[in-house]
Amino acid sequence: MTTSLDVQTDAPALTDTVRELVVTRVTLEAKDVISLCLQAPDREELAPWEPGAHLDLELPSGLLRQYSLCGDPSDRTSYTIAVLRNKDGRGGSAELHDHGMVGRVMRVRAMRNHFALESAPAYMFIAGGIGVTPLLSMAQSVVHEAEPWSFHYIGRERERMAFVEDIISLRPDSVAIHVREEGDVVDVDSLIAETAADASVYCCGPERLMQAVEEACARADPPRRFHMERFGAAASLPVAPEGSAGDAPFTVTLAHSGAQLSVPTDRTVLDVVRDTVPSVPFSCEEGYCGSCETRVLGGIPDHRDDILSDAEKAANDTMFICVSRSKSPDLVLDL
Repeated sequence: MTTSLDVQTDAPALTDTVRELVVTRVTLEAKDVISLCLQAPDREELAPWEPGAHLDLELPSGLLRQYSLCGDPSDRTSYTIAVLRNKDGRGGSAELHDHGMVGRVMRVRAMRNHFALESAPAYMFIAGGIGVTPLLSMAQSVVHEAEPWSFHYIGRERERMAFVEDIISLRPDSVAIHVREEGDVVDVDSLIAETAADASVYCCGPERLMQAVEEACARADPPRRFHMERFGAAASLPVAPEGSAGDAPFTVTLAHSGAQLSVPTDRTVLDVVRDTVPSVPFSCEEGYCGSCETRVLGGIPDHRDDILSDAEKAANDTMFICVSRSKSPDLVLDL
């Protein structure tokens, strides 16, 4: 029985549509956190989305970044994302914070969902910091359902916690705000013990928080079903599975052109593919953002990402070419 999952095993396939949207509103949601409202230039309805989905957004500089949708999934007139200023980042958040964005046309390159909300008898959402963004839309989607749910929002300083009032307004008696500088120390095991035995626990936030919640779900009796989404690479890199080709060289065939490319031990599939297809999307290059997701048409991938569940890895339908390699001598990719 699987009780701990990184992602939903039946997550919808990626959507590769590229379209242009206009930033119609920028709102300061908390200290160093802004939200951007994106709408179609002609204000036509946008494609539907489900809680947990994120967009690949092409910034004016050309940088590609991923942002969870945090608006109301029933609202087809706009997409809303939230951006935390990351002083130690690679410039994407600063670009959105420091430049006048209202009126700018932005290219949305894809919509993906590897953190889909499954049907469950009960839910607990545990958010840490900017990890609140995907969980907010989940809570909005279940607020009118009969299933019980609770929401625990953890932050260091209240002034840096975005969407507090939005979450509380959904159902005040189901929401708890935990602020560390106010002396509120969270006992994760006690939180998990509050859930029903068949509840699903969704968590997004700092790596240390997600690890603590995952371990608490595993210790619970019975273990609770656990789901998480990372905004960064895991603390430790994935280890090549037993029987894999490790870092041995292999060949990649691009199905659209028939090109056969050699992947040496010291280069990634992404590096090699970009020599031939420079437009292939990518961003994090660490196996957590999902931008480089590529369909596999032949061969056996050696999955090293932080996104796919065990079931999805076993299916070998898709791979993240920035970090994953090959167990077989040859791979055929839908490129």
